[in-house]
Amino acid sequence: MNPEELSQKAVDLANAAQDVAAQAGKLSQDVTSMAVQAVAEQSGHTPFVQLFTVFVLACFVGYYVVWRVTPALHSPLMAVTNGISSVIIVGALIAAGPVEFDISKIMGLVAVALAAVNICGGFLVTHRMLSMFKKKEPAKGAK
Repeated sequence: MNPEELSQKAVDLANAAQDVAAQAGKLSQDVTSMAVQAVAEQSGHTPFVQLFTVFVLACFVGYYVVWRVTPALHSPLMAVTNGISSVIIVGALIAAGPVEFDISKIMGLVAVALAAVNICGGFLVTHRMLSMFKKKEPAKGAK
C-alpha cells in the first residue's frame, strides 16, 4: 500500500469511528430520555428493575462502542472520551443531593471521586500520547 491509500484508509476509519460514536451518543440520549421520562411519571423512588435495566443497557452500549473501534484509533478515542465522565459527576451530584444521609449519598460520593480520577487520567494519557507526536527539538549546542 502506498502512503496515499494508507492515509485514505485512516480517514475512512476515523469517519467510521465518528459514525459509531454518534450512533452510541444517540442511543445513550434515547436511553437517558426514556429513563428520565419514567422517573418523571412516578412519584417517589425509582424501582430497582428500572435502574437495573438502564445499567444493563448502558453496559451493552459501552461494550459495542469500545469493541467496534479499530485498534489504531482505540487509545486516542478512549482517552478523549474519558472527558465524557463529567456526565457521571452530574448524575452523582444529583444522587448525592438528598438531605438524608443514606446509601445514595455514599454511592454519589464514590461516583464523584471515581469520575474525577477517570477525567484526570484520561486527559493525562491524552497529553502524554500527543507529546509523543511532537517534533523533538535538538539540544542546544548540538549540530
